[in-house]
Amino acid sequence: MLIKSIYTRGLGIFTGLLLAMTAQANLIVNGGFEDNNVAAGNWGYFSSANVNGWDGDNIEIWDSYGGVVAPEGTQHAELNAHPFDGGVFSIYQSFATVLGQTYDVSFFYSARDSVNEQFSFSVAGLNATLTDHVKNKWEKYTGSFVASSNLSTITFTTYDAGTLGNFLDDVVVTARATVVESNPLVMLLIGLGGLLLARKKHAGINIRA
Repeated sequence: MLIKSIYTRGLGIFTGLLLAMTAQANLIVNGGFEDNNVAAGNWGYFSSANVNGWDGDNIEIWDSYGGVVAPEGTQHAELNAHPFDGGVFSIYQSFATVLGQTYDVSFFYSARDSVNEQFSFSVAGLNATLTDHVKNKWEKYTGSFVASSNLSTITFTTYDAGTLGNFLDDVVVTARATVVESNPLVMLLIGLGGLLLARKKHAGINIRA
């Protein structure tokens, strides 16, 4: 019975570790802008209402157009979309969060036309202005935030009102897993459970109540 109890606890801990691993799932829908099929070597613009997961202004989507290769998948977005409507462009997406939970966020960005391109980004209490654009080179932004409500919104807004600039791809938000695996007590229990199970198997004892 003692062995079975340790086995059961070990199984529960293992299940908890698996659940912690699932916390790495991306909370952003269509973060790579792949859902709207654009023919290879071409581009198209879409109302954000027609781009899965996103809201706001138009979104221009490229598929290897002009020799630009997306860092994830085959497609990426241009924030400065066609057609020009006289204002800056802004897109956003809301997603469920847990109050007080820490989340990691990342995305790739690059310049289309000029190294002077820039855009702002915000989610919960995290805000940044990206000004280090380079043509023909993708940069990766990484950061983290603590959810202040059960619904968080990630927003990207251009500074230039023109239709050229600010490539974006692979937007990812993941819940930071609790550090169960680094707890010495948990590791000790797992180790003892594994050792005892191995000894029982070696002795030919069946694990049943």
